[in-house]
Amino acid sequence: MNIKEIAKLAGVSTSTVSKIMNQKDSSISSETRERVLKIVKEYHYTPYASATVPTQKTWVLGILLRSSISFDSTLDGIIKTAQANGYSTIICNSCSSLEQELKNITALCKNHVDGIIWEPANEQSLSLSCHIQEKEIPFLTIGPFGGTNSLQLPYQALGYQITKELISRKHTHIACLLTEGRRIHAFLAGYKECLFDNYLKLDESLIFHKLDETLIYKINTHQISGIISSHYLKALEFYQLMNTLHYRIPEDFSLISLKNDTLEAPTIPELSTYTVSNTEFGTYLCQKLISCIEKSSKHLPSFSQAFQLDNESSIGMPFNLNTPKIVVVGSINMDTYLHVSQLPDTGKTVSTSTSSVYPGGKGINQAIGASKLGQHVALIGNVGSDLDSDNIYRALQEYGVDTYGIKRCFHLDTGKAYILVESGGHSMISILAGANNVFTPEDLREKEHLFENTGYCLIQSEIPVETVQEACKIAHKYQVKTILKPSACSYFPSELLSNVDIIIPNEDELNVLCPNKTSMEERAKSLMEYGIKTVIITLGERGCYVKTKEWEECFPAVPFISVDSTGASDAFISALASYLLYGYTLKEAIKIATYAAGFCISREGVVPSLIDRNSLESYIRQKEVNLLH
Repeated sequence: MNIKEIAKLAGVSTSTVSKIMNQKDSSISSETRERVLKIVKEYHYTPYASATVPTQKTWVLGILLRSSISFDSTLDGIIKTAQANGYSTIICNSCSSLEQELKNITALCKNHVDGIIWEPANEQSLSLSCHIQEKEIPFLTIGPFGGTNSLQLPYQALGYQITKELISRKHTHIACLLTEGRRIHAFLAGYKECLFDNYLKLDESLIFHKLDETLIYKINTHQISGIISSHYLKALEFYQLMNTLHYRIPEDFSLISLKNDTLEAPTIPELSTYTVSNTEFGTYLCQKLISCIEKSSKHLPSFSQAFQLDNESSIGMPFNLNTPKIVVVGSINMDTYLHVSQLPDTGKTVSTSTSSVYPGGKGINQAIGASKLGQHVALIGNVGSDLDSDNIYRALQEYGVDTYGIKRCFHLDTGKAYILVESGGHSMISILAGANNVFTPEDLREKEHLFENTGYCLIQSEIPVETVQEACKIAHKYQVKTILKPSACSYFPSELLSNVDIIIPNEDELNVLCPNKTSMEERAKSLMEYGIKTVIITLGERGCYVKTKEWEECFPAVPFISVDSTGASDAFISALASYLLYGYTLKEAIKIATYAAGFCISREGVVPSLIDRNSLESYIRQKEVNLLH
């Protein structure tokens, strides 16, 4: 800083500054004098300072940062290396201000530091380098505004590599989540470069600077299969948000982030990350500066960082390439069980001394049943805005069912079922539909993306028939096989039935569907005339009758003591779909499903009685060793 620059900043002549500095300022106003002296003090101006270059080392390094944000471990590396080599440090923060930056440069020059590590504040900052050069102080620049020789962490290469990590797993719809800071421009450049090199079109709408509704919508509609994040804390915030919305990572989408080498707390489950070697970079910077100061002949190689994925916890294959799942479309209730000595006849009253409450409805039953058998399951349906809905969400999450397809209907109650169960296991059910009654085709179309990569769609008719029809239509659009349980409905349009692959009525439901036919065989045949490929008629303790175009056969029930038969058909259907999806033949899957139904009737309540895959297969191996693959 010289007298001309002081005069320019103060808006006065150089002679005025000279008079004030030499106390020959009697003719100068006090206002002007105070303004000049303030600038002199702020910029550490000393007359003839340019001529007072120290001849001895001070063993002090200056570190001039644009800001202190996210620079902790880099600074730690600089300080430790400086101390190890006998140097102390003066650290200045420009706060991204050009004016403050000039003051800091002046102060460092005034203190005759031996060298400076300088992170310029903006594009104009390098014009201030003349003040350092005139003092003949060695310096090096870092960061995005440091010019062609600026030293930086390889954020562009890291952005490239982290994007490539998802591409290698066949992701093509990759979003970029950015946080303002030093790395943002280079990281974004690496992301774009990687997309270009892998022949993927850049979609600017997939670049996000904040967590907003657009990002959530694009995930909902599967316009995004994977996300890279420039900063760990933003990725963690995003993960927590998605968890509250009932998403599963990496099943629904993949998430990977850069992470500083600081004590950032890991998440549970841990996020997939690439750790940035900030401390090592700080060490390198200090070593390079000291080498310049001491004119060392030893060659210092360029800084390099190993690119290594820390873990694979939150990354996987894209949603549509995962193992096919099961989608369940149907009723969601809270079931109240009333235990009676016998079911009531018309005009009679029965009393009960015990009751129990479980999440239920055929939608829930079949979804949990398939999930317990090892399948990835998504449930689509409606709940109310009451406490029952919270209990249902918790139950579904406990069993690993994807709940994104469930809609909360405000000002409505969740559906309820009141189930009378007598001692022999027979039951009588009365349903209060609640939110199930307003489950519309439009609700289903909003969740249409859930049908992607689906093997079977399980549908029950305890919801409006037009919604059942839409489910069959969407399922066939995505080449998904449909299984329909025709309960609580007296009429099905022919267009609906033509989109059903497997229909599973009991005898009463069959009579409703085919009232003009006399025998079970004739009724099954008439259903197939609609285009239905397989008819399975459940016969309670007598097993089931199956008819296809190629064959028909009766399958006996597995002998279990009946305690509660309420959920037998749901257990049967969930097991049938699960084992068909596992690659079993129809006959094999039906036999396995009869075991699952048998287990279900031997216990009270549907959800608690649904059997898991390990228990089911362990039992079957004792009875039919050759049934399982």
